Amino acid sequence: MMPTPPEPHFPSRYSRPSVAPSIAMRVTTSDGAQIATFVYGTPTPEVTPVLMLHGNGEEHGIFGPIVDVVLEAGLWVVAVDSRAQGMSSRGSAPLTYELMTADAVCALDALGVARAHVLGFSDGGIEALLLGRDYPERVTSITALGANLTPEGVIEEPNWDIEGAVAHNHEWADYWHALDNSGEAQTDSNVDVTLLTPSPTVASQHAELLQLMLDEPHIEPASLSAIRCPTCIMVGEHDCIDPAETRRIVDAIPSARLIVVANMGHSLPKAAPDAVSAHLLATIMRTAY
Repeated sequence: MMPTPPEPHFPSRYSRPSVAPSIAMRVTTSDGAQIATFVYGTPTPEVTPVLMLHGNGEEHGIFGPIVDVVLEAGLWVVAVDSRAQGMSSRGSAPLTYELMTADAVCALDALGVARAHVLGFSDGGIEALLLGRDYPERVTSITALGANLTPEGVIEEPNWDIEGAVAHNHEWADYWHALDNSGEAQTDSNVDVTLLTPSPTVASQHAELLQLMLDEPHIEPASLSAIRCPTCIMVGEHDCIDPAETRRIVDAIPSARLIVVANMGHSLPKAAPDAVSAHLLATIMRTAY
């Protein structure tokens, strides 16, 4: 029996940047992934840019209002679509947060950027912590929103069945891949599988991305003591990140400050961009001292 189409991955509305990028380029990684990399504002060697890393299944445009505020403050932005998301391709290497962190470094290298302030949300928040830990010479400050150290650090929400979503996407992809490989899609149903929403390939990528949240990360809190730059850890008052997990992050980083945004859930860049912008700029200002 034909399966029902899976729901879109993170379809909630958001505002994109109000200006076009000044640079939009693909950066090729060693495993063949094409990482879509964008610059907003005028690259200025004397000014440290803000690197923005989005959450699972999203694209860099979720930071739209924050990009605008950063540009108004006289800074510039490097924004990356993580692999298999947005305009970036998958590549062949096993998908891990460490791999996507290395992709961000590749993007900075391609632009000739030695150091950056880092703003990361959710999966991007995890990557921000890994950047500070593993590439401290590349990071000037960190603002991490809704990051976790372990899969268990995420509180299961009753209306979001991640395991079920993984299975649903696999079922959809497997059904159409099987038809396509047998020729039935062309001879009987006249379905061009590349026109489906999602296509089998995209559904497989969604399943892999969601599975990543179930399997990773596995970050030892003590390892975050290597982060010495000014750091802001932000969560919503009603975030899906376990408060104990957030506390482990804050306690592990010597320079970390905790900000809890009242009456907010997990999606701070979309729901509270003004608060994020204010604390991002405040964290950047801390580097001056």
